[in-house]
Amino acid sequence: MSELKHLVTELQSFGLRLENQIMRRKGGAGPAEGGALLIGGRPVSVPVASPFVSASPFRLEKMETGFWISRDGRPELPVEIMEPPRFYRGQTREGLPYSHLALLHGRDCLATTIHQRCVHWEQGRSCWFCGIEISLKNQSTLAIKTPEQLAEVTSAATDLDGIRHVVLTTGTCGTPEKDIDQLARCAAAIKKASGLPVHVQCLPPPQTGVLEILKKAEVDTIGLHIESFDESVLAETAPAKAAIGLQGYLRAWQEAVELFGPNQVSSFLIAGLGEKKESILQGTALLADLGVYPFIVPLRPIPGTFMENARPPDPDFMVEVYETVAEMLKNKGLAAVKNLAGCVRCGACSALPFYEQPLETLVCHPARTREEKEWAAAIRHRVFVEEQKLFPETDRDENDRKSIHLVAVNEGNIVGTVRVFPEENNGHWIGGRLAIQKDFRFSGAGEALVREAVATVRRKGCNLFTAHIQRENVPFFVRLGWQAVGPMFEYRGRPHQLMEADLKQGLLRSDGHR
Repeated sequence: MSELKHLVTELQSFGLRLENQIMRRKGGAGPAEGGALLIGGRPVSVPVASPFVSASPFRLEKMETGFWISRDGRPELPVEIMEPPRFYRGQTREGLPYSHLALLHGRDCLATTIHQRCVHWEQGRSCWFCGIEISLKNQSTLAIKTPEQLAEVTSAATDLDGIRHVVLTTGTCGTPEKDIDQLARCAAAIKKASGLPVHVQCLPPPQTGVLEILKKAEVDTIGLHIESFDESVLAETAPAKAAIGLQGYLRAWQEAVELFGPNQVSSFLIAGLGEKKESILQGTALLADLGVYPFIVPLRPIPGTFMENARPPDPDFMVEVYETVAEMLKNKGLAAVKNLAGCVRCGACSALPFYEQPLETLVCHPARTREEKEWAAAIRHRVFVEEQKLFPETDRDENDRKSIHLVAVNEGNIVGTVRVFPEENNGHWIGGRLAIQKDFRFSGAGEALVREAVATVRRKGCNLFTAHIQRENVPFFVRLGWQAVGPMFEYRGRPHQLMEADLKQGLLRSDGHR
């Protein structure tokens, strides 16, 4: 592994040996144990204090030309040390150190945990990888930060150190509604004082409508972190999250995407909790389809937690995950640079940003918001009602409610759509209503949508995928591997052909976009 992205992957798996206490942070929420570097001008957080780090081949060396990372004693890469920000030397009007209220993450992110306690710690149901109360025991933070205190420290950090976005996390201290309300009040105070983009992280509330509190407080992005899609692994390592269930997370993710938009909702997936690679990739595909950015991070064992003696995943494992996930992101129109605030925008705790590729001009995915569904419906109406006059008033029918509506997006604009739906619970899916805007009918959007439809139904367990195709479009589908079934028939005054997909086409690429 010689490329920069591979080196970062290795550093986050093996850790970096230090000669002194420089860069160290102990305790806190999230991947707290670590030190911050600038590698290739980008912020990177690496383990420095866990027991496994003592065996790392990497060491931080100070030379005449500055700091270098050496591998097995040989200098390999010059790096920059993230100096403590100037606002750490300040204090509030009450005399509280700013550094006890918030910390610098990455290059320009201010992060804080508004409630540094969590009821799940007290109940013996804490997440095994979380060190939220350790920094409180070390007396390096406050148990509760007020909106006024956070507004003050944000203003100071912005003025002194050029902070550009803010992360708010919290321990679970009351009901989800109460925790979200407190996050909203802190976010509103920060927005009023600084105008900076704000990211919040919380548990999914048990009912819809609660997340709107955050939107009204002008929160920009949200993290709803499931950590693992392996139910048994999650039940063991994060029982409170497991109790919410996948359906609880799905509902919250969908609501959040509707409120904040695709790419502005994220979920941590921790590699190394005990799940298999397939679980991570299947979960990532689900999130990407929803418009949720899957923030893949290697396990960061924190001294003082249940997993303090664990080890991060092997770097070869992480490379395979990162490369596959990066391909998914590219083909689903998701990118860290499009995120407004938070861990995804910072990127320091994961090597995934190093693997990201330029987005495709044309991407396909399920319609993720009400607006996208309405846009797709408008294209269908234009094609089937206005142009072809197959329907007198509307082409919508009873199958729309149970359909997955796929869209083709060209440079941010929806240019085509197709729907797929199950006939019954027998593995038979039906496709239809393939419609492309007139100006994009030779752009490849139609082919991309058909291939995406095949991949989508395959993931749903489909064993037979059929569609009624207008006669003039039969050669197009034949070229894509579909076969005619039975004789031609007339539907709404036009000749149609029943056709069946070659479901093996869905195996060409693991991300489902060909």
